[in-house]
Amino acid sequence: MKARIIKYEEASTVAEELHKSGSIVFTNGCFDLIHTGHISYLRKAKQMGDFLWVGLNSDESVRRLKGEKRPIISHNDRLEILASLRFVDYLTIFEQDTPFELIKLIKPDILVKGADYKGKKIIGTDIVNRAGGVVKLIDFVEGKSTSDIIDKIKTL
Repeated sequence: MKARIIKYEEASTVAEELHKSGSIVFTNGCFDLIHTGHISYLRKAKQMGDFLWVGLNSDESVRRLKGEKRPIISHNDRLEILASLRFVDYLTIFEQDTPFELIKLIKPDILVKGADYKGKKIIGTDIVNRAGGVVKLIDFVEGKSTSDIIDKIKTL
């Protein structure tokens, strides 16, 4: 099944319906240059609940976070790539620098971030905890990152 791409304005309504039939796991990111680290991370996130919803940074959001030369891949293409993964159920593009507002709309049961967030403030924790949900961390695959791939390409 291909993931459903949900418009930002429709996220709350869709999430309300999903909550009636299962748990929503939410994660977010730029997902520029999809690699095996991303795949492993998303697969593990899906195993934590019934529906995996990915918030995807828009191109402008990525530029503000990563610099003018990013993203490498447009958000429409990143969206299409992520939608083809069998363990991703729902996708929404967000324009803000953080997914805080999208998390408020979805109210996930489980908020997932990478283990590099251990000991750091995770955006949306308060929303998830208030609703009785939990925040979980997933270990990254060592040596797999978009920045590493870009650096390697630069040396060719």
